[in-house]
Amino acid sequence: MHGEAAPDRTVWAVTGPDALTFLQGLVSNDLRPLETAPGIVWCALLTPQGKYLADFFVVRPPEALPDNALLIDIATALAPATLRRLTMYRLRAAVQIAPSPLQVQRGLGVPPQGALPDSRHPALGWRAWTDSEGASPTVDWDAIRVAHLIPESGVELVPDDSYILEMGFEPLHGVDFRKGCYVGQEVTARMKHKTELRKGLARVSVQGSAPVGTEITAGERTVGRLYTQSNGFGIAYLRHDWVTPIMQAGTATVSPTTET
Repeated sequence: MHGEAAPDRTVWAVTGPDALTFLQGLVSNDLRPLETAPGIVWCALLTPQGKYLADFFVVRPPEALPDNALLIDIATALAPATLRRLTMYRLRAAVQIAPSPLQVQRGLGVPPQGALPDSRHPALGWRAWTDSEGASPTVDWDAIRVAHLIPESGVELVPDDSYILEMGFEPLHGVDFRKGCYVGQEVTARMKHKTELRKGLARVSVQGSAPVGTEITAGERTVGRLYTQSNGFGIAYLRHDWVTPIMQAGTATVSPTTET
């Protein structure tokens, strides 16, 4: 396996006869394809009010694990609070969640044996779960995220604040509207079917730079915030009907763009 290390990720093993059905009733995406075949599903855990708490991958690796375990691949910063939340929901379900010694590797190009394509976007390459740490990172992942509007936990994705439809989970294959009930499903479905989203992520042109989270203004109005920036572009969270051709984020000049 020749991939980059992802030292900011934590891996859990989820076992027990109720493992998949337990997670299926909690997360935003449909995990049923993992019942019968290897795969990777990106999903979110939400509050009952539909706000983002955490995002993670649920994985059935190509090579079967002991006890037929599923893996959860999650940002380390989100792991403690997410584990507490999952434990709270467990009740009498026959499921165990335990730390895994496996480490996450990722890379671009042809996936090596044991890896799976990142399910969010082809530009994100592949992910693998191995005994080895992987090489030092060299890929500019922020540039890839900016180019394809892919939010990151702790940056664009804010626990107890973000809504996943405003954060682009639908085009990134992170939500399923046919799977049935899960925590926060009612609010998410209502946002999909009964309202027009007035706010959301957009790729913008940036002249200069600004700290992550800097307010974007147009005259006296606060239009949104500027987040990840790379190569003269950035990911912004904007109120769409307030966007103007020229906006400010601190000393940086921000403009809407339709480039991909």
